[in-house]
Amino acid sequence: MRKTALFLGIMLAALLWVWGGAQPSPEEKIFQEAKILLFDEKWEEAQKKLEAFLQDYPSSPLACQAIFYRAKCLGKRRAKQIEALTAYEDYLGCKDRNPSLVEEAETSIIDLAYDLYSKGEKKQHREKIETRLQSSNRVIRYYAAFKLSLVKDKQAASRAIPVLKEIIAQEKDLDLQDRAKIALLRISPDALREVERGKEERRVRILKIRVYVEGQKEPELSINIPWALADLALSAIPEKDRSALRSEGYDLDKIIDELTETRGSIIEIREKDRTIKIWIDRE
Repeated sequence: MRKTALFLGIMLAALLWVWGGAQPSPEEKIFQEAKILLFDEKWEEAQKKLEAFLQDYPSSPLACQAIFYRAKCLGKRRAKQIEALTAYEDYLGCKDRNPSLVEEAETSIIDLAYDLYSKGEKKQHREKIETRLQSSNRVIRYYAAFKLSLVKDKQAASRAIPVLKEIIAQEKDLDLQDRAKIALLRISPDALREVERGKEERRVRILKIRVYVEGQKEPELSINIPWALADLALSAIPEKDRSALRSEGYDLDKIIDELTETRGSIIEIREKDRTIKIWIDRE
């Protein structure tokens, strides 16, 4: 018990010493006050506090963060959007920028640029969104594409199509895929149809053959063959054998054409007590 009390006493003394010796510096104190104002959404007051901080401590290790938070304050005030855009770009030029804050700064620039462009501001604001379609950061790249899809000028919005197609083709998140499809539909229904058609064609085609005996639900024989292999085998059948099949009522060329040209087509061949079903499926 005495050992435990002694241990706790030493720990408490150490904590008090650390607490007493780690008082914030004047610049840290001002910065923390600004962050409290930010937390309380007192944007104008926080902005002034940060500007005072940057004027008094331009070389502080906290200066880069102060630039970011000043931009955030400006961005929350609609009359200061152009100034906010410049402030975020200033932050991106900082040496000590934080990767997560960089991402937030980039997406904020996209939002501000879109709002300004939508209100009839200069084309240069739309171009700030377009340039971010090339970002190596997928979050920024995707966000720029989604935002650009909302632009009324369809020619300008169409520049987002490659990134939206990338999302649909590569992302496993179904919600993200759906958002990209909606954005693509908004820009160009034809582009969405092209993507869907391409996805369908990339699925493996399988030639399926089933032989049913009359009165039985389950097939007597089931064969699944990749269509590429089946097509190669069918193409290799000599003409004399094709002619022999035609004489029996089986036109091989016609069957192949029907299977490949008509989606979902099922060829049925009936023989006495048996039925043969042939179709191409995608898996």
